[in-house]
Amino acid sequence: MNEIETQVGLPPTSNYQYAQQVGSQLFIAGQVPHDSNGNLVGFENPSTQATQCLKNLYSLIKVHGFELADIRQLKIYVIGDHQTLVKVWQTVREWFNYDVPPATLLGIASLGYENQLVEIDATIVRISEG
Repeated sequence: MNEIETQVGLPPTSNYQYAQQVGSQLFIAGQVPHDSNGNLVGFENPSTQATQCLKNLYSLIKVHGFELADIRQLKIYVIGDHQTLVKVWQTVREWFNYDVPPATLLGIASLGYENQLVEIDATIVRISEG
């Protein structure tokens, strides 16, 4: 089910699809802080987890022929207090060289994996030139 994604280093998944392209849009599953072996990265470190989520997001959109510039909106889910949200936001800002697409930063109670602190979702749309 996710052969193309595993070829670029995303961990194999049996329960869901990473992405589905419809025309100029790429619908993606929220990216989690797992390495290519499916191991959680950055135990108790939300900034490291955010970086891994962004790396996975980048790999995912590239393998489907999209670019960072095609990210039209981000949703960043974070478990923790306000200071934790601020740290994650700073990591996201640095990743995008302080030019972040429109984004929503949400503090939440839990995420899908044990010890997961961050998940990043994005709206991906390629604007055709012409």
